[in-house]
Amino acid sequence: MSAAATSCGAPSPPPASGTGGEGGEITYVSYGGEQHLPLVMSLVDAELSEPYSIFTYRYFVYLWPQLTFLVRARILSSLPAPESRCACQAFDAKDGKCVGTVVCKMGEHRGTFRGYIAMLVVLKPYRGRGIATELVTRSIRVMMESGCEEVTLEAEVTNNGALALYGRLGFIRAKRLYRYYLNGVDAFRLKLLFPRPDPGLPPMMIGSERDDQQIDSPYL
Repeated sequence: MSAAATSCGAPSPPPASGTGGEGGEITYVSYGGEQHLPLVMSLVDAELSEPYSIFTYRYFVYLWPQLTFLVRARILSSLPAPESRCACQAFDAKDGKCVGTVVCKMGEHRGTFRGYIAMLVVLKPYRGRGIATELVTRSIRVMMESGCEEVTLEAEVTNNGALALYGRLGFIRAKRLYRYYLNGVDAFRLKLLFPRPDPGLPPMMIGSERDDQQIDSPYL
C-alpha cells in the first residue's frame, strides 16, 4: 500500500532544527489533530504516485495518534517534537507552509510487533537538507521505544534517493513486489530489524546491552 519515500532526495546529516529553504528555520513537531490533516493530505496527494482517500489518512492518524509526527519551521523559535508520535511534518519558517511529512503505524503482524512507514514526502526545494532522514529517524526511535521488533515499508525500485536514504539507516531489501503501484512500477519491500537481547543473559546484563546498542544505533 505504501508509497513511502517516493518523494525524498538524498539526505544530509539530520538536524533537530536548522535553516530550511528560503532562509526559514525548520523544526519538527508532533501531529496536532484535525487542523493538520489537510496539510498532510495536500503534500502526499501532490508528491506521491498513489492516490489515497481521506479515510486512509484518518485510519493512520486516528488509530495511531501517538505515532504521528509533524515537522515545522519557524524563524525565531525552535520547538522540538514530542517523541510520542510517528507521523511528522515540516513547515517553512518564513511563510509557515508545510514542506514535509511522514505517516506511520505500529501493530502485530504474524506474531511480530512491527512498525510501518506508510508515507514520506519532502518538497523538492527542501531536499538534501536532512529533513527526510530526521523524519524517519524520529519515527524509528518511537517504534523502537514502543517495543517494535522491526520496521517495514515499500519504495519504488526507481526511487534511488529513497533507497539510498533507507540503506543508510540500515534497511535491507527483503522482497521485490512486481507492478506493486497503480502506475505499474515495481516496489522493494524494505525491512529494518532491531537487535534482540540474548535470552540467556541475566536481566541486568540485558538492560545494559540494550543501552549500549541504543547509544551506538544510527537510528537514534
